[in-house]
Amino acid sequence: MIQIKSITPKDGLTAFIDFPYDLYKDDSNYVPELFIAQKELFTKHPFHEHSSVQYFLAYDGDKVVGRIAAILNNRHNEYNHAADGFFGFFDCIDDQIVANLLFGAVTEWLEHRNVKHIIGPANFSFNETCGLLIEGFEFSPVVMMPYNPAYYQRLIENIGFTKKIDLLAFRFGEDDYDDKSVRLLDPILERLKRNRIVLRKIDMKNFKREAVSIREVYNKAWDKNTGFVPMTDHEFDHIGKEMKMILDPDFCQLAEQDGQIVGFALAVPDFNQVLKKVKRGRLFPNGLIKILLNKKKITGIRIILLGVVDSYRKMGIEACLYGTIIKEYRRKNLKYAEASWTLENNHLINSAIVAIKGEPYKKYRIYELTIT
Repeated sequence: MIQIKSITPKDGLTAFIDFPYDLYKDDSNYVPELFIAQKELFTKHPFHEHSSVQYFLAYDGDKVVGRIAAILNNRHNEYNHAADGFFGFFDCIDDQIVANLLFGAVTEWLEHRNVKHIIGPANFSFNETCGLLIEGFEFSPVVMMPYNPAYYQRLIENIGFTKKIDLLAFRFGEDDYDDKSVRLLDPILERLKRNRIVLRKIDMKNFKREAVSIREVYNKAWDKNTGFVPMTDHEFDHIGKEMKMILDPDFCQLAEQDGQIVGFALAVPDFNQVLKKVKRGRLFPNGLIKILLNKKKITGIRIILLGVVDSYRKMGIEACLYGTIIKEYRRKNLKYAEASWTLENNHLINSAIVAIKGEPYKKYRIYELTIT
C-alpha cells in the first residue's frame, strides 16, 4: 500500500534529495544535483523568507517511490494579483497511482491556502529551474536546466493538467552558426558609440556593484514575461554568489550608456559535463577531485540571459551582445552552446536565434490545473 508522508527539512530531507539518484541510476543522460547544494536550496534559499513549501514523499513499504513539493509563492500572487500555487521537485516511478497520490497531497495542502490554480513544475519559481522536458530526451541537460523521463508527461496529463506555455532551448554546434552577428559587430558598435552606448565585460573586482545594476535591468527587461516575479535583493545576491563561482567574465557582457547599464548577456560554462561524473551528488570522497580535474575540460556553454531595457530595444544592442558572446565562443574553440530558455511566444528573440542558426532541439512545458 502506498503511503504519502509530509517531511520537513529536519525529518526526511536526505531521502527527498536522494530519491532521484536511485530513480535515474540507469539513465546515461541524467546529471546528479550536488547534494550539498540541494540541501541548502531546501533549507537556506531566500525564497523561504517570503513563501511556503511543503515536501511529500511516497513510500511503498520502506521504499521511496516518489516525491513532490507544494509551493505557495506569496510574491508571485502579490505581483500578479493571483491565487496560484505551484508544484515542483516532482519525481516518480512509472505508476499513475503514486502520481495521483502525490498530486492529491499537493492539491489538498494548497486548497487549505485558498489557491485556485496549480502551476508547474517550478523549483521554486520561474526564477529557478522550471518546466517539464517533453522533447529532446536523447540529450543530457545543460547546467541549471531540468531533465526527466518521457512518462512524466503522461502521468501529469492523466491527472488533468493542461499546457500553460512551452519553453524552448536552442543549440549551436561547433560550426552550426551564422557569423552575421559577428561580421556586423564593429559597424553596429560604432553606431552605438555615437549614442554613448558601449559594451564591456563584467568587472569582477566590483562584482557586488555590478550585480546591483544587473538586477535592475533584469527586473525591467523581464517584467512582461509569463510567470515573472521580481527577485528580492537577497534572492539576487544568492544567485549572484552561485554564478560567481562558475562565471567566465568573457561571457558576461554589459551594455551601458554614460555609466548606466541598459542591457546584458550572460552565458556560463556547462558544468553539467563535470557534475555528471559526481556519484550521487556527493563531493566526498571523490566528487570534489573529479570537479577540480575536469572543470577545465568543459567544451560548452549555456546562454542563460539576454535582456535590454525596453526603451533601448531595437537599437542593435541585442545583436551586439549576442555577437560578442558568439565571438568569444569561437575564440575559445568550444564545441556547443545552448540558448535557454525562451518563451514559445517570444517571437522576436526566437526568430533572432534561428536567424543565426540556432536549432530548437528541446521543449519544456509549464502546466496548470484549476482546482476550484
